[in-house]
Amino acid sequence: MTSPERTERLVLDGVLTAAQARQTVDGLLAIQRPDGAIPWFRGGHLDPWDHTEAAMALDAAGEHAAAEAAYRWLAEHQLPDGSWYSAYADGEVQKPTDLARESNFCAYVAVGAWHHFLSTRDEAFLERMWPVVFAAVEYVLRLQLPGGQIGWKREADGTALGEALLTGSSSVHHALRCALAIAEHRQQPQPDWELALGLLGHAVRRHPERFLDKGRYSMDWYYPVLGGALCGEEGRARIDEGWDRFVVDGLGVRCVVPNPWVTGGESAELALALWVLGDREGARRILEWVRHLRDGGGLYWTGYVYEDDAVWPQELTSWTAGSLLLAVAALGGDEATVQVFGGERLPRGLPPDCC
Repeated sequence: MTSPERTERLVLDGVLTAAQARQTVDGLLAIQRPDGAIPWFRGGHLDPWDHTEAAMALDAAGEHAAAEAAYRWLAEHQLPDGSWYSAYADGEVQKPTDLARESNFCAYVAVGAWHHFLSTRDEAFLERMWPVVFAAVEYVLRLQLPGGQIGWKREADGTALGEALLTGSSSVHHALRCALAIAEHRQQPQPDWELALGLLGHAVRRHPERFLDKGRYSMDWYYPVLGGALCGEEGRARIDEGWDRFVVDGLGVRCVVPNPWVTGGESAELALALWVLGDREGARRILEWVRHLRDGGGLYWTGYVYEDDAVWPQELTSWTAGSLLLAVAALGGDEATVQVFGGERLPRGLPPDCC
């Protein structure tokens, strides 16, 4: 069981008590398999992005050994080209169930590895993970398109799709900044990565036409802010523009409009984006709303269909709990989480010469 002192930064008035925080972290630990894999839930599948997010939440809770086991799982399952498959079955052997390889799924290891290092200051860990991060970033940047945006995946046969998703590219933007932070710490400059980051940030900020139209999804709304491409007044204007379309007062954030379905993961991520913009009270308010998704065992339901007064799907997901814990950790001042998501100390890349 998680010790009380390890969750002190996961206590937030109106959102989590110390006992509730411990219960949620213990719920995450119960989902994690002995080899370090963190599926969505026992019997569900694992994807590398959500696996990493859950590992970061464990670090924020002080469960560093469990988090390191999760990164060891990633290192052991990385493919020769630096990627991971998009989904793996839960079980004693995690067989891939989706042989596509998504760019943002692969990039996110850089965010997790930097977060773990900032949580532990374990130089040996960073030494072991550097080849993993390097290979993952190189895989992702081979999918970058001339306009700076990141092609969103390779199909199972290796075909690279020449289409980009705004949410995925915004997540890659965050990951590249963390990868460059690792490179700087190791005194191994990566100028090509800096150029790629500058081009990507410019595409996210100025060229929506370079991305597939997924404007119905709330992640496309807030992820440019959460990923650090839009900040300050531009970030605030973007959040204000979509607020009435996506936010359901008292319940949370819609996953997709016009569906009457609010989801815990999107709500917690919006709270984190608000915190990034300096809106601490707005972030707290969103997290307070998410309490209605909390199960008695400490985990959180994925979503709620409010027109039917029904929890749906009937899944208590690791990534929903993980996103909420990370948002609470940021508000609570956990230094690693603040540095990784606040972004003030992360590299910004080189500005592109083109428009």
